[in-house]
Amino acid sequence: MQDRLSAIQLYQPDYNHLVNLPLADQGISAGFPSPADDFLDLSIDLNKELIKHPYATFYGRVRGDSMTGAGLDDGDLLIIDKSLQPQDGKIAVCFIDGEFTVKRIKLETNSLWLMPENKKYKPLKVTEDNEFIIWGVVTCVIKNM
Repeated sequence: MQDRLSAIQLYQPDYNHLVNLPLADQGISAGFPSPADDFLDLSIDLNKELIKHPYATFYGRVRGDSMTGAGLDDGDLLIIDKSLQPQDGKIAVCFIDGEFTVKRIKLETNSLWLMPENKKYKPLKVTEDNEFIIWGVVTCVIKNM
């Protein structure tokens, strides 16, 4: 089954330590450069900024290429919220037949599909024969450049 699914390595965030980083609050120009602020007096904690439900949130690292069309590449770090209701069209981390995978959820009358976003992979229909749970909804992706 591994060739059809993108594996996920899961990590729980460490909320015991605050990490305040400098924030350029005036925005960063994507056009012509603007004068830089001499002092960055504001800070941001990415846990507070990106995680809305701390005790229901995990990080997961994408393994594989089945979701490249959705902008999820091998090695990307996902923020996964277990408290959110899965909905049609949302990207979720699912546990199916003993493996974690990340796919887009497609709900139809009386059926559920796990949809890859790479033409190399086929959609996977979830049936009663599968051991299956939607483990959490992806809320953010963090990429290396």
